[in-house]
Amino acid sequence: VQLQASGGGLVQPGGSLRLSCVASGEYAAIGWFRQAPGKEREAVSALRVQDRGTFYTRSVKGRFTISRDRTKNTAYLQMNNLEPEDTAVYYCATTRTNWIASALLTSTSYDNWGQGTLVTVSS
Repeated sequence: VQLQASGGGLVQPGGSLRLSCVASGEYAAIGWFRQAPGKEREAVSALRVQDRGTFYTRSVKGRFTISRDRTKNTAYLQMNNLEPEDTAVYYCATTRTNWIASALLTSTSYDNWGQGTLVTVSS
C-alpha cells in the first residue's frame, strides 16, 4: 500500500483543516498519527474498514473526524476548532490486521507509513 498525505498548513486557533491520505491497495485499518517537536509520536484517530469503526484519542474527540472515500482510495481527517497544541507533523498509516480498538491507536500496530504533512496552529 502506498500512502501520500497532504493538506497541512498554517491555521489560526479555532480554525479548520482537512488532511487527505491517498492509500492505494487493500488494508484493514487506516490511522492518523502526529508528532510534535520534541515529543513522541502519538495516535490521533483510526478507522477500521470491516465495520467502519472509528476511534479517537481523547484530546481530539468532538473536534476531529476520520472518514474514508473508497471510490477515491482516500482517507480524510477533518480537524475543527484547532488548538496550538495540535501543531505537529501528521502521518497516515495502514495495517492489514483487524486489531481491536486499543491497538488501532498504537503506532506499532501499523506497518505501512506515509510521509508527514505539517500542521501549524498559530495566531
